[in-house]
Amino acid sequence: MNDETPVRAKSAAPQPEPLLDTSGDSDEPAFSWLTPADADTNSGEEPRGDKLGGEEAGRDKAARQEPAAEGKTPQPETRAHRKAAEAAVETSAPGSNTAGRPGAASSAAASSADEPAGSPGSPVFKEPLPTSALHVRPPEEEVERRNAQRESAANAKPVAPRFMQVLLAIIYPFILLIVAVRAVTTPLFLWVEYNRPGFPGDGYGFSTDDRMTYGSYAVDYLLNWAGPRYLGDLVQRSGEKLFKDGEVSHMADVKAVILSTVGAGALLLLLALIAILYLRRRSTGGVRRGLFAGSIITLVLILGLGTLAALGWQQFFTEFHRVFFADGSWTFSLDDTLIRLFPSQFWIDAGIAIAGLVLLASLVTLVLTWPTRRRRGVAPEAREALAEQELVDQP
Repeated sequence: MNDETPVRAKSAAPQPEPLLDTSGDSDEPAFSWLTPADADTNSGEEPRGDKLGGEEAGRDKAARQEPAAEGKTPQPETRAHRKAAEAAVETSAPGSNTAGRPGAASSAAASSADEPAGSPGSPVFKEPLPTSALHVRPPEEEVERRNAQRESAANAKPVAPRFMQVLLAIIYPFILLIVAVRAVTTPLFLWVEYNRPGFPGDGYGFSTDDRMTYGSYAVDYLLNWAGPRYLGDLVQRSGEKLFKDGEVSHMADVKAVILSTVGAGALLLLLALIAILYLRRRSTGGVRRGLFAGSIITLVLILGLGTLAALGWQQFFTEFHRVFFADGSWTFSLDDTLIRLFPSQFWIDAGIAIAGLVLLASLVTLVLTWPTRRRRGVAPEAREALAEQELVDQP
């Protein structure tokens, strides 16, 4: 065995990293496109143009990498730069006419760099700016039309709130009328009528107590769900039927009209509540305006119908029955039970009571919804301005 202890070689100094950029290596086939076309490829000596071209390419790449090392953004290689590099290679190639002229490469590079971008052979695509259309002003007619449309859209009021106001104004009179009819169709109104002074008595023997008992049966039948037997099976003290078949049939027709009216009133009341809730959220003062218009419509209807009834009650009563009942089904003799319980004076008083209730409700609504400045939400400053304007407008 060798007693000599092997001496570990000292680590050599770190070698510099090899240059991996082979753009200047003209021997590589992948970079043959860098070799000038007019270079002397037949000679065994490497053309000067290749060396110079590699050196120029290395310097060009170093120049492009230098701004990146300093934190600057490298500029892209343009066509002018490429032409300048090719011109430098051509001037340095053997056999070139400009090889011996100093400054020829620089002049060629300068001419290539100074080549205008819009010259033939170097097309430049220019993308239009996004705001280029803003610099084109439309005709005055188009401007005026657009301004008019914009102003009209700004001043236009939504359709839904106005529709709800109109709906509430139309519904309100019918609701008041149905509620008044329902208030009259009660035993309380019968008691008031039969006991008030001046109400005509029954000439065929019904006392006030008899009228109140039999009349309450008739009123209850109009509002319950019982069949015609509810009235058809009633008998008098003598054992005779209280109501004839024709009277029972007419009361069944009246019941159908009353129940339909009450159902329609419930539906209209639901629609009115929906309109009120919608207007309270979407339209300031919309409920007030709708009820105010509805009260005016109610007053007009009541005054018109009251005038017709006052001018000819009998004709008014007849036309009213013809609207809802068939001819001949609602006419009876004076000794029939319906006529004895509900004489003509009863219907006159019922009409007056209905008209009075509707008139009172509409007047109260009119007063409560009168469009004063405070209810319209006019500010004190605006009120003063309106007052001053009114004073100015006065002659």
